[in-house]
Amino acid sequence: MPNKSAAVFLLVGAVCLTLMPTITSAAEFANCANETAIGKYTQVEVSNCADSDNSCVLKRNSNATISITFTSGEDLSELKAVVHGIILGMEVPFKLPNADGCKDSGLECPLTKDTSYRYSTTLPVLKQYPKVSVEVKWELKAGDKDVLCVLIPAKIQ
Repeated sequence: MPNKSAAVFLLVGAVCLTLMPTITSAAEFANCANETAIGKYTQVEVSNCADSDNSCVLKRNSNATISITFTSGEDLSELKAVVHGIILGMEVPFKLPNADGCKDSGLECPLTKDTSYRYSTTLPVLKQYPKVSVEVKWELKAGDKDVLCVLIPAKIQ
């Protein structure tokens, strides 16, 4: 019987290890929307950002692609992207080449309530940007309403 007990113990141990959350240093995208936001994101993807990275590396003199899958609690006739870099607690506005979320982003407005959409854009990471750690605050807005807000931990290299 000792062999049977050992086998059960090993099986229970293996199941516990499988079900335990994996401890990694993966980049964690945080929701920064307030309670009045009319939408929410379900997935955020940043080009060349591996699951094992604790922040996304944005290489200078290259392009980065950001994709956000989201739903809205309201129909939207417009969508605008607003981006800030947060460095040492200060928000610095970032001018996008195309802030219109309904143009060249994979979306076509109007957007329908409770439908899943994938917003995607490519932005240049300019050579003159300093090599710093930064938290990217990416917002999608519809007029004066906040649709969603996500914080993306990043390093400019």
